[in-house]
Amino acid sequence: MRMKPPIGPATRLCMSLAARPGTFGSRFHNHLYAALGLDYVYKAFTTTDLPGAITGIRALGIRGCAVSMPFKEDVIPLLDGLDPSAAAIDSVNTIVNEDGVLLGYNTDYTAVRTLTEALDADRTAPFLLRGSGGMAKAVATALVDARFTNGTIAARNRAKGAALADRLGLAHVADPAGLEAAMLVNVTPLGMTGADADALAFTPDQIAAASVVVDVVAKPVETPLLRAARAAGKTVVTGAAIAKLQALEQFVLYTGVTPDDEQVAAAEAFALAG
Repeated sequence: MRMKPPIGPATRLCMSLAARPGTFGSRFHNHLYAALGLDYVYKAFTTTDLPGAITGIRALGIRGCAVSMPFKEDVIPLLDGLDPSAAAIDSVNTIVNEDGVLLGYNTDYTAVRTLTEALDADRTAPFLLRGSGGMAKAVATALVDARFTNGTIAARNRAKGAALADRLGLAHVADPAGLEAAMLVNVTPLGMTGADADALAFTPDQIAAASVVVDVVAKPVETPLLRAARAAGKTVVTGAAIAKLQALEQFVLYTGVTPDDEQVAAAEAFALAG
């Protein structure tokens, strides 16, 4: 195993920007840097000055930046170009700095598409998705592209919810109460560590009527929604699984190195333990 070089002038910095920075990305990436002997460091940040932060990425030669809520859409006009994964949904979760040219990607889309393609589920059955932000765009588009086309977007922001639903040919409502679907998808902070930790994104009746439950919240690993779904015997797709796949794609984009399955599993376990 190669030894990771000590931090010095040649060390490449990667980072993340989020309103509520977590530990998963930092622990996942830094664990792989150490395992593979790469001269990289990853650090999580928050900001109240998004343009200034993006200028800093360019000016300081920061190699890559993960982008989380609420910056996934606002960051777009600050970039130099978009990969098709981001351009198709107007949402960026990854910035790659190519010698001062900042390109936006969306690895959330790729991760969700991979996981939903693998589901043994009726593509014609209805799904119900809560959320309308950048992550909701990625998840909803991935579902439609995976041939789940009978869906409803439920969003308190009526304008954003309607715009997303109309773009994908889906229905939209402001409140999901009383609606049932074969697949339930939470793309809100409900159930996330913090103020919303005890919130259940869907009712017990909705969970009972579903076959598949998807929760993009990665921390805690077992949200109230996932615990309820498992107790009811439902198939689940976890936020941790999404986080691992999207972080792995980011890692490859930043470093050009593809770790093996054992290294990825070890990095995921380390990230989830933090």
